[in-house]
Amino acid sequence: MLKGFKEFMLKGDLISVAVGLIMALATLALVEALIADLITPVIAAIVGEPDFSALTFTINGSAFRYGAFINAAIVFVSVAAAVYFFVVVPYKKYQEVRGISPKTRACPECTTEISVAARRCPNCTAAVEPEAA
Repeated sequence: MLKGFKEFMLKGDLISVAVGLIMALATLALVEALIADLITPVIAAIVGEPDFSALTFTINGSAFRYGAFINAAIVFVSVAAAVYFFVVVPYKKYQEVRGISPKTRACPECTTEISVAARRCPNCTAAVEPEAA
């Protein structure tokens, strides 16, 4: 039983996931600092409110804290933008420079991922033209 646990813990996939999670948490901390120290003050200069968490309204004694949602939405959009512009775009450029082309594409009929060399979709059986190398 312990041998199986040891194999599970030392498995390459688990180590890769752990490293990825640690890097994601470090990146999240960096992006949160960027938002708190740079983006929020810019929004505060434009809107006049440095922190939206205090914004509420009340209906029949129930308080709706929509300001906290606005803060969370700003963080979400900022994190998504940071990931896209600092990870996805540079990685796509790297792939272009290195000549790495995708190995799959979407079927034009059913949008299932198929090989770029496929002549027929395995899902919907539509005939497709293979992409040029």
